[in-house]
Amino acid sequence: MVTAPGARTRDVTGPAVNLVPAQYRNVSVADVPVALDEAAVRGYLLGRAVYRRTRYLVLRNAGACAVVEVAKESELPLFSPVTAVTMIARPEETAFVEAPGTDTAVPTQLARAAAAHAPGARCVVVSGRYGHVSFIADPAPIAVRVVEVVPPWPPKLVDQLERVLDLAEDLPPVELVADLVDLAALARTRPAGHYLFPCRAGAASQAGPAGAASQAAPAGAASQAGPAGAASQAGPAGAASQAGPTGDVSYLDEIPERAPWTLVGCARSRSIHDWFYGGDVPTVDMCPRNLARRADPARPALAPPGPVITKCCLLEDRVSSEDGLVVVPWGASLAQIRDGLRLALAAARPAPEPSRR
Repeated sequence: MVTAPGARTRDVTGPAVNLVPAQYRNVSVADVPVALDEAAVRGYLLGRAVYRRTRYLVLRNAGACAVVEVAKESELPLFSPVTAVTMIARPEETAFVEAPGTDTAVPTQLARAAAAHAPGARCVVVSGRYGHVSFIADPAPIAVRVVEVVPPWPPKLVDQLERVLDLAEDLPPVELVADLVDLAALARTRPAGHYLFPCRAGAASQAGPAGAASQAAPAGAASQAGPAGAASQAGPAGAASQAGPTGDVSYLDEIPERAPWTLVGCARSRSIHDWFYGGDVPTVDMCPRNLARRADPARPALAPPGPVITKCCLLEDRVSSEDGLVVVPWGASLAQIRDGLRLALAAARPAPEPSRR
């Protein structure tokens, strides 16, 4: 395993995947007057001077392109002759796409562009934002399952993860798989004439996808959700107000007059209920951490198996990870979300890490 300055590689069996240049300034694009087969390209490039930061060349000829890696005699002078050429992707394996909204410095964005514009290509060269060009070879985004309760719509944890990944230049390509549990459907598993939710949820009036009682799909959503407790800013309640369970609905953070209700909440909600009211109360557990651990034949199996990220209001200032389940605080900051994502990716081993060279 050879590591160049500023590079990150992986040392596992099998072919490398998710090969992404460490910086797009390591990539040069050149039109060449030779066929793009390995022998012709090598003959053309050996001894030819290239810029000292160039490590990869996207070569174009007659509408086709190929990607090669070059070694140079030295990286000290401004230009130095090429001493070795390695074919990364041949023309029949390579696609060149225009994706002006893609930041080519971000592996997850490169992988998304590859999947959207050239899903069958082994290597996708992307001309993206600011006119910068980079590529991803053998894209294989790591699937991370996100267990979240809704509403509010869109789901907050999914949105936070997407925002982190949109800027994560140092993380491998990731595909978020949203595993969403609708609180109204969850409440209906215990029919009652009166439900008590933790709070109203600031976005409860936003309509969510039809039939979202339990779904697993590539993520593409955002949310506003708050801790599942009294006096929270915006928590996961309000489901009863849209396609929700029949009957009366109250909210714990409003401390309503005691009624014979069923609490849809978690351990923190139960503690708050005990504080104000005491006594037994029928409860439907809506803790995402418990839902992530619970086997449910009605919820679709996710493939491939991989790490899971969810949240819990009992965690207030730390992120936990155990047996592939990563839990962040309910009101997690983006920094905590990033920490959780790193732990999830570490739990994905031996899934591929980025080969950033």
